[in-house]
Amino acid sequence: MSFEEYAALARQLSEQHRAGEQHAATEAARRRDLHAAVDYLQQRLTAQGHRLDQLGRAIGIDQPPQGPPANAGSSPFTPGPNAGSAPSTPPGTGDGGDAGAAGVPGRPGVGAYPGLPAGEARLALPTAVSPAGAGVPTQRAAAVDPTVELELARRMADEADRHGQHAEVLAQRPALLPTWSPLARAVAVYAGCGAAAGVLVLALVLASGVGLVDGFTLGAWICAGLPAVAFFGGYLVLGRWGRPAMVAGTPPRYLPLGFLICFLVVPMAYCAYLLLVRGLR
Repeated sequence: MSFEEYAALARQLSEQHRAGEQHAATEAARRRDLHAAVDYLQQRLTAQGHRLDQLGRAIGIDQPPQGPPANAGSSPFTPGPNAGSAPSTPPGTGDGGDAGAAGVPGRPGVGAYPGLPAGEARLALPTAVSPAGAGVPTQRAAAVDPTVELELARRMADEADRHGQHAEVLAQRPALLPTWSPLARAVAVYAGCGAAAGVLVLALVLASGVGLVDGFTLGAWICAGLPAVAFFGGYLVLGRWGRPAMVAGTPPRYLPLGFLICFLVVPMAYCAYLLLVRGLR
C-alpha cells in the first residue's frame, strides 16, 4: 500500500468518524428534545387530571377508589392453591396434547408443529394461523416514530384542553335560566313566585266570598303572609337552582329587589281582581 492510498484511507476513516460523532450528537439532541416534550406533556396531562377531578367534585361525581387489580401480585408462573394436584409444564416443552403448552386452542390432540420431531419442533419458528391459509408467518409490526406519537398526543391534549374549557364555562352557568344574567334571573324568579302567590290570593278571595275566610285573615294573608311566602320561595329557588356548579363565593340573590317585587305583586293582584269585579258589574 502506497503512502497516498494510506492517506486517502486515513482521511476516509476520519470523515466517517466525524460523521459518526455528528450523528451521535444529533441523535442525543433529538432524544433530549423527546424527553423534554414527554415531561412537558406529562405535566399537562397531570394538570388536566386534577382539573377533571375538581370538575367531577363540583358536579357531584365521586371518584371511586382505585384498588389493586384482581390478579395483582400474582404471576402466570406462580402456582395456585391447587398447584400440587398436577405437575407444571415449562413453556415450549409440551407434547402437543390437550394440556400441552403448544396445543392449538379448540383442536385437542394437535400440536403447534405437527409432523416434526420433538427436537425440530423446538427450533421451528412459530407461525400464525390465518383464514387464507395456515403456515403464513406473522408480519412484523411497523416501527413507531416517537415524534409522530408525541405530536398526536399533543393534539389530543390540546383537544382535551378545549373540551375542559367548554366544560368550565358550562359549569359556571346555573341550571335555571343559564343564558340569563343574574339580575334578570332574580327578577324572573321573584316575579314568578309573586304570580303564584297572586293565584293563591284569588283563591282566598273566593273563599272569603263564600264565608270560609274572614276579612281580617284575608287582609293578613294579602298584606304579609303570601308576599313573605313568595319572597322566601324565590330566595330558596335561587339558592338551589340559580347557583352555578363552580362559582367563587355566593352568587347575588338581590334580596331588596325580591322583597319589593313580592310585596308589590301580591297586593297588585288583589287590586286587579277588585277592578275586574267592579268592571264586570
